[in-house]
Amino acid sequence: MFSIISVYKDKKVLENWLLKGLRNQTVNYELILIDNTKGQFKSGAEALNYGASKTKSQSKYIIFVDQDIRLLSNTWLEKAERILDSISNLGIAGVAGARESKNGERETVTNIKHGIPPKNLRNCVFIKKPEKIQTLDECLIIIPRSVFKNLKFNTKTCDSWHFWAVDYCLAVKKLGFDSYVIPLPLHHKSAGIISNNYLKTILSLGPLPGNYFQALKKILKKYKNSYQKIYTTCGEWDTSQPVFFQRLIYFFKTGIRFLLRK
Repeated sequence: MFSIISVYKDKKVLENWLLKGLRNQTVNYELILIDNTKGQFKSGAEALNYGASKTKSQSKYIIFVDQDIRLLSNTWLEKAERILDSISNLGIAGVAGARESKNGERETVTNIKHGIPPKNLRNCVFIKKPEKIQTLDECLIIIPRSVFKNLKFNTKTCDSWHFWAVDYCLAVKKLGFDSYVIPLPLHHKSAGIISNNYLKTILSLGPLPGNYFQALKKILKKYKNSYQKIYTTCGEWDTSQPVFFQRLIYFFKTGIRFLLRK
């Protein structure tokens, strides 16, 4: 059984996306909805820790999921539980993640579709079985209750709306657990980091917002003695290099491509 926790800012999006996909699931679940329409919570870590504290069931797994996620089958939860039960040494699982590829470059692993109309992300690895990765995207993550009992989201490191899943993956690894992407499809309403506001993209030195890089600086400082590189679904980051320098490189590598795409 699952406890499902979602922080929402838009009730209409919540209803048309997450709740619509949950309505006819074939297994029981506990649903905890956290209203953040007035900005009561200042970070994802704070809000999700609060949501987890409100669970009443003794579910085996806790799902933390965005409001604009839609599960694409009525058996999604049933299949997810079966897959998760088959993974040994599970610390955290999700539906999109990043890792170092065999040729030493970053690769994104996911079966999900983004945007309207739904499209596959480019240059992604599609999977048929659970795959071990370094970090997960925050759109949907699943943590065994037994693991979360001993390791909550870090509200000091993750004091904004970025990196709480990345930080959790790196932290749980220190406890001896692994992170996985599971091979289940879903639809994420968000188109990701792609933006059609060219001026804003230029002024922000790329499609990622400035507060993303403020959060990144904390992550790189925290794990500089443990990792040379941290791979996320948004980019590849070197723990030994200044964040501003990496931001400029990121802009030239990806920002120009977004601006010139047709």
